[in-house]
Amino acid sequence: MNFQDKINNDLKEAMKAKDEKGLRAIRAIKAAILLANTDGSGQELNEEKGIAIIQKLLKQRKESLEIYEKQNREDLAKTEREEIEVISRYLPEQMSETDLRSFIQKIIQETGAAGQKDMGKVMGVASKSLAGKADGKTVSLLVKELLGS
Repeated sequence: MNFQDKINNDLKEAMKAKDEKGLRAIRAIKAAILLANTDGSGQELNEEKGIAIIQKLLKQRKESLEIYEKQNREDLAKTEREEIEVISRYLPEQMSETDLRSFIQKIIQETGAAGQKDMGKVMGVASKSLAGKADGKTVSLLVKELLGS
């Protein structure tokens, strides 16, 4: 079953179960997939592109949640938390910080990075290798720390 089929099946199941938060989040995913399919690039939606879409949606929700919490809008923050929970299910299992740290350390050694000036080089490799397995913000913070800020 490919990525789109899984989303469609989950949408049907959420409709049958009358799962409002699931429906809201899965419809957002489906809308993002539709936009990606009609962007004019002619590229077929594969697993990698699907993960990138999910990551983007998750990042948007987290940013919105942060804003709503700062503004004490618990009603809106609750909605974002629910959608984050549902959308997160479609990402591969996230790496632990310990595994992530050792993986980034290995990338630093392989690329021969020696300081902050090489952060772009390390981030390029790390972003590609860790797509869907780790949050970009966390990766960036660890790379800065390991390269010595």
